[in-house]
Amino acid sequence: MKILITGASSGFGSLFTKTLIDKGHTVVASMRGVGGKNKEAAAAAKAKGAHVVEIDVTDEDSVNKGVAAALDAVGGLDVVINNAGVGVIGLQETFTADDWKKQFDVNVFGVQRVNRAVLPHLREQGSGLLVQISSLLGRMVFPFLGPYNASKFAVEALAENYRVELSAFGVDSIIVEPGGYGTDFQGSLVPASDEQRAKSYGDFAHAPQQMMSSFDESLRAEGAPDPQRVADAVAELIDTPAGQRPFRTVVDDMGMAEAVQQLNAASEKVTESIYGAFEMSDMLKLKV
Repeated sequence: MKILITGASSGFGSLFTKTLIDKGHTVVASMRGVGGKNKEAAAAAKAKGAHVVEIDVTDEDSVNKGVAAALDAVGGLDVVINNAGVGVIGLQETFTADDWKKQFDVNVFGVQRVNRAVLPHLREQGSGLLVQISSLLGRMVFPFLGPYNASKFAVEALAENYRVELSAFGVDSIIVEPGGYGTDFQGSLVPASDEQRAKSYGDFAHAPQQMMSSFDESLRAEGAPDPQRVADAVAELIDTPAGQRPFRTVVDDMGMAEAVQQLNAASEKVTESIYGAFEMSDMLKLKV
């Protein structure tokens, strides 16, 4: 398979790159700052055997040029892994409208920009796979992550719509929902910008950082969940024949998997029932 990965400079993206190359796939690793901030990450990806292209998912021109470069570099694409993302930490009230815009620009609009750039190619060839890296926090909320929760809920809806609108064209849209894993994601969380508003919460204003410090410590302790599990799950989904992949896949080792899987199963049952009632069940079935 020819695979484009966004946000491949670190974290899950870097693991996806290595894992998929090791499994014999052709990988295009995309990231910002190929010649600057992420110069070393780009060199590391190339050393693994990846093709590297510059993509800033918040810039439509960068996305269009990067996708074109990826198509040219490997002679087409079969899979896109929308992995680029950023998290936040803080009391929801203390995030300004601009904070929310920045969060959605990466986590939601960035996904849409990439999908729009690649979909004409996938639809023309009559096959393809969009893998949206969501989160358990796209199905349930934890405190102090408000804009991130909302952005992942939005990605889930975006992926559901693509699922039904693209099924007749042979293009699959699926979601991977990781739990907590120790990557550099936690260290790059963006704090809420309205510090003055936070002070009005008194001592509770310190709760977000206290929670995150405790959570981060647990993810780095001995025996902590291994993020490679997420990469292996993505690789298995890619290798699963078209038409047989589950729409949602939960990957979690902190005790939440079963509950979220039950939620997903109930959601799928409701979706099938409603689409059946409106005689649209065929839209839930991928044309292969």
